[in-house]
Amino acid sequence: MFAINPFAELSAFIPPAVMQTYVVIMAVLVAVGTLFDIVHKGSARYFFDNWRKSKNQKGAQQVGGGELVSIAVKTGLVDVLASGEFCNARRRVAHLLTMYGFVLHVVSTVVMVFNLSMDSLWPHLWWIGGLMILVGGYWFWFFIRADVAAEGHSRFRVMHADLFILSLLASVTLGLIWAFLQTGTRPGAGLFFGLYVLATTVLFASVPWSKFAHMFFKPAAAFEKRVSYANGTRSNLPGPADKPEQFGSARTPPQHY
Repeated sequence: MFAINPFAELSAFIPPAVMQTYVVIMAVLVAVGTLFDIVHKGSARYFFDNWRKSKNQKGAQQVGGGELVSIAVKTGLVDVLASGEFCNARRRVAHLLTMYGFVLHVVSTVVMVFNLSMDSLWPHLWWIGGLMILVGGYWFWFFIRADVAAEGHSRFRVMHADLFILSLLASVTLGLIWAFLQTGTRPGAGLFFGLYVLATTVLFASVPWSKFAHMFFKPAAAFEKRVSYANGTRSNLPGPADKPEQFGSARTPPQHY
């Protein structure tokens, strides 16, 4: 089961060109949705304006080219690859599982759709990436979410901000179930494939209204923050309060940041 390319078996019913066209359309939707999100919310303009203000702010120190390269490398290694923004170990592990699982799952999906070979390592990576998403995503959804861990809301409370994680979990869950059912020609494979395509379309078509685009401009925000610390301007936010920077209360320690 784990060694079989599920899209290769699907090619007996759906032409490979149709599957490949669908993948291209999803990629275009992500690109267009991300650009729309950046323009509509003014994210890029905000970062560039903040960068310009920090450089021209009175008392700002000059940051040389070598230091900027060092900051960029540190941002990539710590803030992007290691999710250093999360202080809580559980939150960081859940995020890393979901992030790397998503990358592995998407890349292996594209490779398998455009190369329908049955004998390769990619089906194994597809399953591993999917399972990583499920572990990290469901762990976050049921046990780590801020409104659940700190505010006592129901684990099944759904908000607009949950569109990305819910559509991602739905897509991967339905996709793995479809692949499992299709392997043994079990009943229900067609139904779950249709639901899988629907959930995947919602995931990639809803970029302007979900947190999907965050993965593209969060590195820029992390880089700008480190530069503002390096030149002494911090950011346009006020300094920390008298107490240490923490979330939660005296009775309930923070568990979700």
